[in-house]
Amino acid sequence: MVNYMSVLREDRLHEDCGVFGVFNHPDAAALSVLGLHALQHRGQEAAGIVSFDGTHFNSEKRPGLVGDHFSDARTISRLPGRSAVGHVRYSTIGGSVARNIQPLFADLVGGGCACAHNGHFTNAVTLRNELVHSGAIFQSTCDTETFLHLLARSPIAGIAHRIVDSLRQIEGAFAMVMLTTKKLVGARDPLGIRPLVLGQLEDAYILASETCALDIIGAHFVRDIEPGEIVIISEQGIQSLRPFPPMKPRPCVFEYIYFARPDSIVGGRSVYEHRQAMGRELARESHNTNTDVVIPVPDSGVPAAIGYASEANMPFELGIIRNHYVGRTFIQPTQQIRQQSVKLKHNTNRTAIRGRRVILIDDSIVRGTTSIKIVQMLYEAGAREIHFRVACPPIAHPDYYGIDTPEEEQLLAAQHNLESMKRHIGVDSLSFLSVDGLYRAMGYSGRDPVSPQFTDHCFTGDYPTPLTDQSVNRHTEQLSLLTEIG
Repeated sequence: MVNYMSVLREDRLHEDCGVFGVFNHPDAAALSVLGLHALQHRGQEAAGIVSFDGTHFNSEKRPGLVGDHFSDARTISRLPGRSAVGHVRYSTIGGSVARNIQPLFADLVGGGCACAHNGHFTNAVTLRNELVHSGAIFQSTCDTETFLHLLARSPIAGIAHRIVDSLRQIEGAFAMVMLTTKKLVGARDPLGIRPLVLGQLEDAYILASETCALDIIGAHFVRDIEPGEIVIISEQGIQSLRPFPPMKPRPCVFEYIYFARPDSIVGGRSVYEHRQAMGRELARESHNTNTDVVIPVPDSGVPAAIGYASEANMPFELGIIRNHYVGRTFIQPTQQIRQQSVKLKHNTNRTAIRGRRVILIDDSIVRGTTSIKIVQMLYEAGAREIHFRVACPPIAHPDYYGIDTPEEEQLLAAQHNLESMKRHIGVDSLSFLSVDGLYRAMGYSGRDPVSPQFTDHCFTGDYPTPLTDQSVNRHTEQLSLLTEIG
């Protein structure tokens, strides 16, 4: 039996996960459940919470959605204590198996440590191989455990200094929350690729991937954790460490395009407002005046479509209705079901489509398979013409920082030019937001080619950190090929 949501989501980008932490609140576990509910969009494969009750660490980790396992009082009662960390997961590395569900826990010299991580270490495999060869025994296949091994082996005294020592060995993107017997620790990579915020609820402090997780528990937003910053929360208050050389921040622009919830504030910016701005820029760059209606692909295409319709002075209609209640249905993966899978998630509103020339707005195109099916649905509903407008530039390069992207040969924009993509999807015209248009929507005059303001490698191929594992893999493949030739 297969969860057919895997069929539906295979043509979307997926975030690695969301993290949440609470320090010094009597309902730490219950708050963590609510926070993870708010972050559910960042990962739907598994959820976990680890609490500390002053004596013991307590763990509950389950596959599936937060509400499937953490909504009854009995589960929360098994997570006593005034501090907790939680995690929702979408696997980009390591696979969706039980032993990879976070937070991961390890007994270290000086006490236990539970760790939850959003992002991806681009040298995780290289570090892991070195650790294994030196005798380390791994229980999972996710890169978070590599950090715990580095932490365990650090010769430096004091948990804060050991965390710094371990993080200095890591490349790539990370927003981490860690719970020890006396501290809640948050850490963010030097470029700030993945987000992390600090909040306060009465005398308790909160760490979370997004501000929407603070809103759901009534916490006050204090500030963003700065790129390269480590915050240590204890009974003595908050200590801030900045152990990395200063770098110009480059947060991931996809947080604004797709991943973050529209009601979140990321880096001081309203996600909703910037998605609308992307739609307005898209209209300025590529509006076809001989059209009748603007229709979004729900839900992620809605804010951009609102912005597009406003700028183009066109009517906005919900021509596609999304079914939000299909996530836990299990069915046989027959060919007929595969063909109908998109209709199980989306259905057309024929009265808004029939006989009309449609501007169809989506946030992105990955493989293009879902786009093809949606376009077919609109034509079947009676659309006269379909003009596809995409509110981000073409995705032509894979991600290595915590986004689950296909390999380059599976990315539509990496294999086709614009005209070829238009024919492949089957639309009358196709346009993407330009890279400079994306930056204008974010409040800049354009992309700074010397020192870009965001991490935008999926569009530009400009990776902001070393890709050690990729380089090692390519070197190994070249050696293997030379050996075969020899």
